[in-house]
Formats: sequence, structure tokens, C-alpha cells
Amino acid sequence: MFKIMLGASFVLAWVVSAVTLSTQTNRNDNVAEINAGDYESLQAAFDALPKTGGRVVIPSGTYEITAPLRLTTGDVRIEGSGNSTHIVNLNEAGEPALVIAHEELRDVKPDDRLWRVQIANLRITGNAKSGDGIHAILVNEIFLHNVTVSYHGGDGILLDYCYEDARVADCLITYNKQVGLNLPGCHDIVVSANQFEENLDAVRVSDGFNLCMTGNNLDDHLRHGVIIENTYGSVVSGNMIEECQGTAIILDRDCYGNTISANVIAHNGAGVDLRDAHGIAVSANTFTLMTEPALKIGESSGRITVTGNNFCNSYIGEGKVRRNTDDLMAAGIQLESTNNIAISGNVFSSLQTKAVSVSDSQPKSVLFSNNVLVDVESEHSALAAEKSNNVVGSNVVSD
Repeated sequence: MFKIMLGASFVLAWVVSAVTLSTQTNRNDNVAEINAGDYESLQAAFDALPKTGGRVVIPSGTYEITAPLRLTTGDVRIEGSGNSTHIVNLNEAGEPALVIAHEELRDVKPDDRLWRVQIANLRITGNAKSGDGIHAILVNEIFLHNVTVSYHGGDGILLDYCYEDARVADCLITYNKQVGLNLPGCHDIVVSANQFEENLDAVRVSDGFNLCMTGNNLDDHLRHGVIIENTYGSVVSGNMIEECQGTAIILDRDCYGNTISANVIAHNGAGVDLRDAHGIAVSANTFTLMTEPALKIGESSGRITVTGNNFCNSYIGEGKVRRNTDDLMAAGIQLESTNNIAISGNVFSSLQTKAVSVSDSQPKSVLFSNNVLVDVESEHSALAAEKSNNVVGSNVVSD
């Protein structure tokens, strides 16, 4: 086995698996509609696809494999019969279940990449010693939908420099030892209406462009929720991100021009961490029950708009809170030595931390105005230091 470095990830050379089915072989190289039940193995059904592409239908059943299935043809749809089509990766040498890549991967040119591959309506599971569930390499316009990917030792889904129009929708991505959905080097990405449960990290996007992540549910991740690095022009909106042991959303390594809006960010270790990010809008999110800062703006970040957010505990009216234990804190904003920040129109209520805390190194050019502070202390007055060019005023402070 050899390894090829591709961007920030490794490409393996895989052995084709042979999964025996209890059916007779009926191979016809000229057909584009293939019933995998007519072939001696799933790999044989994939290999029967003509170069012009086609559709492979996998009947209901459990298909155990010990080496990766490999798809090397574009303009293809691989379709199961729902969760009753179950591919089980028994490999314990760190190899993936399904590899989608050009057959001449070592010498592939941009114009020779695979195009238009769809995977739909099936379930792929692995084990703690197996590799990724689905590993696609240099595939443009890949579309995964109604796919369950669980219990893999690597990433659930790794779309490795699948540059053009990667789409993942209506999938269940759970209990993978690494990232649920890993997207290095992708462009014009849609991640919509998926459920992520108890992966190490839910979603990681790096060295990419134009992520549209909407309407997903992320719960119980062992580290972080969404990690975005060196990616611009993206939106993370309308998602539910709950109970990540680490941070719900991280922006790092030269992120710019991104929007984080209308998400519910609840009971995570920390909320949004802007480590190295510029030109970012953080708006209309609900930050409830954070252990660490709900929003942290680091010294390498600036030019940030923070407006219309609610930082709160579990208050339900009439002097009552629904949940109030030591591990259910509520936190506000932490400003490091950042600059050019507008914080307005937010509500901070009943936090265990300060509404705004300021590092020893004074932030500069910060506007803190028109916010409501209820039953909470704050250090925002410390922003009004001489020569800081900060403006603080018109805030409502209430018991």
C-alpha cells in the first residue's frame, strides 16, 4: 500500500473488494441500468458501469466488505432501498468503505476529474478500526442524500478537494471517530437538513469557498460542532447546535466575509470563537447555557458586527428558570485585543459571567450601544478608556 499527499489529506491505494451475493452473474457492459443483485459482488456491479455512466440499484440486504468498494466512473447514481440496504465495513486496517475517485488518480488532470456522482438511499457503517465511510477524491458536482454514515474509525464523509458544487442533504451522520463531514478544498458547498450526532467534530470546512450550511441539527459532539478555516463568503444559518463538549462554531486561519446568523447555540462548552476572522456578521443567534464565552473575539480578528443576539440562561418567566445547576452556566462576550467591533441591539440576561469581559490589552474602535442588560454585570464601561476610540452608550441596564 502506498500513500499520496493530496492537499492536507492522504490518498490511499485501495484493493478492490469482492462481496459475494447469493445471485447469479448476468453482466452486460452495454447497459446503464444495473441491478447489483445480478452480480457476484457490489464491486462487480460498479465495474459493469460503462464509461458514459449509469445507475446502480442495490437491493435490500446486508453487504459485508473487508476492503474498500471503489467507484471510478462519473455521471453515476448509486441508489439503495433505504436503510434496508446496509453496507458493513469489517476492515480493521483503517481503510474506507467506499472510495470515489478517477482510476488514474496519481496522474489525474483537472479536466479529467470525475463529474456528477450521486449516492442515495443506503446505510454505510464501519467500526473503530476502519477508515472513512465515504472518501471522494477530486469529484465535481457530487451529491449525497438520504445516506446514513455511522460508526467509522475515520471521518464519516470526506469530500477531498471535490471542488465544484459539493452537496450533502438529508443525511444522518453519527458516531464517527473523527469528523462527521470533512470538506477540504471544496467550493460552492451546500450542507442542508442533515443530522449529526456524537462524532468527534460534526463539520469541518478548510481551504474552501462559499459554504451554505442551513437547517442542520448537531448534537452531543465529543469535541467541536463546526470548524471553518481559510474559507470566505459563507453562511451558517438556521442550525441547532447543542451539547458539543468543545466549541459550537470556530472560525480560524484567515476567514473573512462570513455570516453566522439565526442559529440556536445551546449548552455547549463554548459558543462562537472567532480566532482569525474578519468582516464577520454574528446576528440573531440565541446563545443559551454556555460554560465558556458564548462569543469570543480573538486578537487576530476584527471588523466584526454583533447584533440582535440573545445571551441568556433558562429563564421562563415569573421568576423561574427551567434548568439551573452548576454545569449549566450562561455566558456573554469576551473581547481580546481586537479592534473595529460593533456590538449593538443585543440582550444579555442572568449570566454567570460578565455580559462583556475585556482582556488586559485594550480593544480599540469598539462600539457598544443600544444593548439591554438584565440581572448581569459587565465590563463594557472599561471600553471607554482614554485614546481607545471606543464608544459606549445608550444601553439599558435593568434588574
